[in-house]
Amino acid sequence: MPDPGGVAEVLTRERTWRVLRQTLVQAALATTACVVLGVPGALVLYRRRFPGRGLLRAVVTVPFVLPTVVVGTAFHALVTTGGPLEALGLDGTTTAVVAALAFFNYGLVVRTVGTMWSRLDPRAVEAARALGASPARALATVTLPALAPAVASSASLTFLFSATAYGVVLVLGGPSTGTVETEIYVLTTQYLDLRAAAVLSMLQLGVVAAALWVAERARRATQVRLRTRTEVRPTRLSPADLPALLVTAATVAGLLVAPMAVLVTRSLQRDGAWTLANYADLATTGGRNALVVTVWQAAAASVRVAVVAAIIALVVGVAVSLLLSRRPRGRWLARALVVLDAVFMLPLGVSAVTVGFGFLITLSRPPCP
Repeated sequence: MPDPGGVAEVLTRERTWRVLRQTLVQAALATTACVVLGVPGALVLYRRRFPGRGLLRAVVTVPFVLPTVVVGTAFHALVTTGGPLEALGLDGTTTAVVAALAFFNYGLVVRTVGTMWSRLDPRAVEAARALGASPARALATVTLPALAPAVASSASLTFLFSATAYGVVLVLGGPSTGTVETEIYVLTTQYLDLRAAAVLSMLQLGVVAAALWVAERARRATQVRLRTRTEVRPTRLSPADLPALLVTAATVAGLLVAPMAVLVTRSLQRDGAWTLANYADLATTGGRNALVVTVWQAAAASVRVAVVAAIIALVVGVAVSLLLSRRPRGRWLARALVVLDAVFMLPLGVSAVTVGFGFLITLSRPPCP
């Protein structure tokens, strides 16, 4: 653990506050973009019915589970030299990073807000319209206030995931887009400044805890509102839905589909010709044995690690769930369970870099006297 003097020294560095500011700004911009684009998407995908709605929902949900490095590579192929958006000069900019973060979390906002929207009683909006309110005013004064808990919950989680993003920032970011996450990695692996890395990890944990607290409060409010409501049958698209439909279509096509389409296209090309040679090379270690093992061997190792981790998480998770499902009579015991719940939820937002850094410190051997 860093000493108080060391903590003060790290906190007085201009670089520390610059990196923290960049992290918060990028996360805030990504969260704003997801909410602004996600609310119309929730309306179209959860309150309206049309052919292909199920497929569109699947397309919106898939990005949330894609590897960050893959997404970063896809957006880099979109904006780098030879990419469709090369002329915009977005390579290495905050705009590219924010777009990639929105790619990941757009589906989270759509699903969270859409689930609650699908259970809102339409009679409140109909009453407002009967009293002379325009569609926009009914949305602003009736619908959005009712959706506020779901919007707050999804926005908090989006901010959390954006603030702790690593792979996207590492692949897409330039000198002006570094975040706390990448800074911890650089301080640990390049500068061997474990004291500064530990301080930044504590700052990140504070941000994570605050975001999880807001998300948990909003989640409970959402559950209370949904407890006595049933899903409302979606209605057909109408001319009034055209703006929301256009925003959703543009978001899905431009933000979700385009980067992956460019990545797939490039994977099928070599030296300007269409070929499957890139896929055949997955069974090799690359030119001059650049890799230690083949991609397929690495994938098999990843699967083995994932299976073991899933088994451990399942066993521990079931045990903790049984404990947290109890309803103790004592006030202090009930509060203890709340704290325990928060402790087990905290790793949800702790980044892989911070976890790896913690294990590095914990498992490393102390220096010989």
